Amino acid sequence: MTEERNLTRVLLVDDQELFRRGVTMVLGADGDFEIEDVDDGDQAIERMADDPFDVVLLDVRMPGRSGVEVCAEIKAIAPSTGIIMLTASDEEADLYESIRAGASGYLLKDGSTYDQVAEAVRVVAGGQSLISPAMATKLLDEFVQMSRDPVQTTSLTARELEVLRLVARGMSNRDIAKELFISENTVKNHIRNILEKLQMKSRMEAAMYAVRSKLIDDI
Repeated sequence: MTEERNLTRVLLVDDQELFRRGVTMVLGADGDFEIEDVDDGDQAIERMADDPFDVVLLDVRMPGRSGVEVCAEIKAIAPSTGIIMLTASDEEADLYESIRAGASGYLLKDGSTYDQVAEAVRVVAGGQSLISPAMATKLLDEFVQMSRDPVQTTSLTARELEVLRLVARGMSNRDIAKELFISENTVKNHIRNILEKLQMKSRMEAAMYAVRSKLIDDI
């Protein structure tokens, strides 16, 4: 008897039809993904409310609602869904706003191959974050220099601080579970509690905060 594979369900949101066709064709041919596509944010929100996807590929700039607005609404509907901004915009403001809205990844259309998009989906589906190298330095600089009032970490338990440090080192939920000898569901619960206590929307934002606040001694 053949074992049934668990496919990663992906929703592509982009107003450019040719781009949607290309990504859908390539990811659809991959045995790991089940992909659907829509051309605007309203349709994406309706689809997510009906039956949440594992990962959403979302353009930043579209007619009607912006990708950042859609990202925030999707995270409110389905907090566990990973969102990757797949866009032509290399504007720092779009990057920062996307991360604060809950995005787990930010890829530039220019310079990203279909294979890299597929790998990004796998990474984010596995609970990690990913940013185009060209944008990563901008993100770190922003979190290091921002003049935001420090968030109190005293409300975090010792275990939550352990999990946060491992998240900041780029470890997946599975790797964190192995490191701490706990289940992946327990890791997910800890991360959810961490984000709620720190008033943050994504593990990427929490990781950058951990680095900026010097909670990680060896980074």
